[in-house]
This record gives sequence, C-alpha cells and structure tokens, in this order.
Amino acid sequence: MTRFAGQVAFITGGAMGFGRAFAEALGREGAAVVLADLDEAVAQETAAALRAEGIDALAVTCDVADESQVEAAIATTVAEHGGIDILINNAGLHLTKYNQPFSVLDRADVRALFDVNVMGVVNCTVAAAAAMKERGGGRVVNIASMASNGSTSPYGVSKLAVRGLTIAFAHELAASGIRCNAISPGLIRTANAIADLPQELVDSIVHGKQLIPRLGEIDDIVTMMLYLCSDDSSFITGETFRVSGGMPLSI
Repeated sequence: MTRFAGQVAFITGGAMGFGRAFAEALGREGAAVVLADLDEAVAQETAAALRAEGIDALAVTCDVADESQVEAAIATTVAEHGGIDILINNAGLHLTKYNQPFSVLDRADVRALFDVNVMGVVNCTVAAAAAMKERGGGRVVNIASMASNGSTSPYGVSKLAVRGLTIAFAHELAASGIRCNAISPGLIRTANAIADLPQELVDSIVHGKQLIPRLGEIDDIVTMMLYLCSDDSSFITGETFRVSGGMPLSI
C-alpha cells in the first residue's frame, strides 16, 4: 500500500525502538521519513538501512528539549522535502529511575524528564504545526503510556501531561486542519520496556492485570499509529487510545 505517498513524516526518537518501527512502517507505505534523534550515529545508520529498502529517509540530530534544535531540524526537513504532514512525538525518557517517588528522585532528573517528555512535545508540535499549516493540515501522534493511568511516579505524571497536551493541541490546531491524538502502550515486548523488570512482575501484569494474556508487540502500536496517521481516522482528534490488552478494564 502507498497510503502516505507524497507525505513527509517527522519522527522524534526515530533511530531505534518504536521510532524506527514507525519510520519503517510509514516509509513502506510511501512516506518520506525524517529521523530526529540525539544519537546521530545510530540515526544515520538507521536512515541508511531504510534507504537500502528503498525508503526516502533522512537523519537529523535533535534534542527535543532544545527549542532551537527542534526549529533547526524542522527547517532542515522543510528545506529537504517542502513541508511536514505527520509528526510522531515518540522521544522520551523512560528509564527505571524515573519511576521513583518525587521525594526520592533528584530534582535535576525531574527537570530533565519534564524537559524531554513534556516540553519536547510542546517544542516539536509548535514547530511542526507551522509547517503543516502551509500544507493545509496534518496529523500529530503523541506516545503516552499506561503508566499515566493512576500513576504517582514522575514518569507517569509526565505521560499524563502528554495526554493533556494532546487535548490542548487538538483544540488549538483544529482550525488549521491538524488532528492530534495519542497512544498509551501497555507492556510491549521491547528491550526498554522489559529489560529491567523481573520476570515474575511481567507475568503478574500479563496474566493478572490484562484481559489478553500476552505481551504486546511493537506491531500492535505500529498498527494504531498508522490508523491515526491515515484518513481512516479523519473524524478523530484529541483522543488517547490505550493499546494494552485490556489492562485498565481488569483493575
């Protein structure tokens, strides 16, 4: 399929994990993809691998917490491709230390977490929206987390803010033809998600807190992302979609 032929997708944290999977999926359906990542070397390697598949892929170095770097990366994208149609706000801090209580986590780490997970979404959405308006509209997909449901950890609260930003930007950008939605992944089979979790905890979540007793796969998230980026979801904005095996329904 070429649902996204002629379109340009800007993907933060695009060098690996969800970001790379998003880039591959969009690129295989015709989009030109821009991988914005702090790790320049890995981003360049990923872009080269995608180009070897016939995907139009560009790597740009970008710290989403730095407004000037974001604006420069967006400007490079517009200069290269003429505009932006899709923004995937995927970059985020999600290490185990950010699940500590606020009273335990060092304040500098709290600031760094919110600079990336919250202000990163603001920086990228504002900058990309300006380019999208020139094309007559676009789509923004934010990556939240099931940790935002009832969580009191700094990480969970940062992702709750992402859900709030999704609603705020849906209101702010609707008149410009820009839709904004979010995905809240549950426990997904990725190195970052399960590497630091004891197997007994993984089992307790999968079999005790989900209605579908299996780990989620990256493709489960990719499928939702493609839907939200496509015209199939043209009447949807401001929503957060939980892709979590029915986790909240069993609590």
